[in-house]
Amino acid sequence: MANSNNNNPIADPGPLGLAGYAASTLALCTYNAGLLPASGKAIVFMLAFWYGGIVQILVGMWEIKRNNLFGAVAFTTYGAFWCAFASMEVFVKAGIYTFGAFDVGLFLLAFTIFTFYMWIGTFKLNNALLFTFTTLFLAFLFLTLGEFGFGTTVLGGWIGIASALGAFYTSAASVINNVFRRKVLPIGPRG
Repeated sequence: MANSNNNNPIADPGPLGLAGYAASTLALCTYNAGLLPASGKAIVFMLAFWYGGIVQILVGMWEIKRNNLFGAVAFTTYGAFWCAFASMEVFVKAGIYTFGAFDVGLFLLAFTIFTFYMWIGTFKLNNALLFTFTTLFLAFLFLTLGEFGFGTTVLGGWIGIASALGAFYTSAASVINNVFRRKVLPIGPRG
């Protein structure tokens, strides 16, 4: 569907990026929360690489075209996160490298810091993104602490599920509101 803003020749790619983030996060955090046995976790890596990774990187590039700095930085960075995350699993399965808890913790810490300052940016956006980034920051924080031995991985998984649901809602609101050309699902004002 064409974008209703005539200044931008392309549709808003944000809902696609949010859906890619949400699907990948929901899949991974379902395992982190202990809701499914780890034996099925391999499906997460395929989803993470393609939908969470490649698609979000493309969305980030489209956000650059739309002159949306927040969207460009967020989607490109989280897309790279998912590609790197999936690649780590490939390295482990291929026997190229074994990652220890500290290695994964350091990897997650970098994205925890990134998510913290992106979360501050959502204070001026809308309530739906504020919720999504608040829960994402907390999920990263608890997953990072879990990798450093604090036993908070399950809690991080549950909070990550909440973040994924927030992103699905925000994506759905953007699509449905655009299709109906009115506010069907509120996202709440900010700033």
